[in-house]
Amino acid sequence: MCATCGCAGAGVRVVDPTRRHDHRHDHEHPSDHDHPHPDHTPHDRPRDDHSHDGHVQDAAASLASDRTHTIAFEHAVLAKNDDLAAANRAWLTERGILALNLMSSPGSGKTTLLVRTIYDLAASDGPELAVSVVEGDQETLLDAERIADTGASVIQINTGSGCHLDAAMVERGLRALDPPRRSVVFVENVGNLVCPALFDLGEAAKVVIISVTEGEDKPLKYPHMFAAADLVLLNKIDLLPYLEFDVERCVAGARRVNPGVEVLPLSASSGEGLPAWYDWLRRRVG
Repeated sequence: MCATCGCAGAGVRVVDPTRRHDHRHDHEHPSDHDHPHPDHTPHDRPRDDHSHDGHVQDAAASLASDRTHTIAFEHAVLAKNDDLAAANRAWLTERGILALNLMSSPGSGKTTLLVRTIYDLAASDGPELAVSVVEGDQETLLDAERIADTGASVIQINTGSGCHLDAAMVERGLRALDPPRRSVVFVENVGNLVCPALFDLGEAAKVVIISVTEGEDKPLKYPHMFAAADLVLLNKIDLLPYLEFDVERCVAGARRVNPGVEVLPLSASSGEGLPAWYDWLRRRVG
């Protein structure tokens, strides 16, 4: 079990949807990833200690001990992940590969935006950008198959009950994907506005996608995700006439937790606002 967010990490699979060949990688966590336990149990106490104050003091001491150990485990997990992420970043940088970590809640239109982006970049008059994708989901190949239909190279990582990708999963995905030099790799993270923000994958930038169907309060309700963002894409703006959604309030919320963050309103369905997204991509490729 992941000590940081509590998700189980067993059953991770790296799958090429064009070959349907699984590479199963069950996480092997050290035993100290189990929840720490206090050094004593109520049965270890002297039998003549039955005072209420004694129970409260023991419970408080145990809780403090649990918190101390949990924080230590979290730091250890994140430190190990950060080391692996640094290795991923060095590998990508040496090859001139721009890796972007796409994060959102489920249903934001992340995969639809990615499919539209791949098609539009291939058809544009601008500099050609080779694109490949590391697709993260708990189960199924549905999104990876949608990506494969565009002709882009894609590798599916199924996390089982895990709620986010980490640097080790992405390293295995990159190894299987083998993206060309001077290309773009989109890492589509598991749909979740909490845990993915904690894990560096070695990406050059974090892109958070929110849709107008989710409510303008999301940046304030999930501040860690938006604080980590290098770019926020506000998707499905073609639906604004049918919804009560305050764009200015949403943007203000994002900038309250992340001053100066760039927010680009767009629609993956209608195409509105997409040129600004593509310009941002090309500037990052440099």
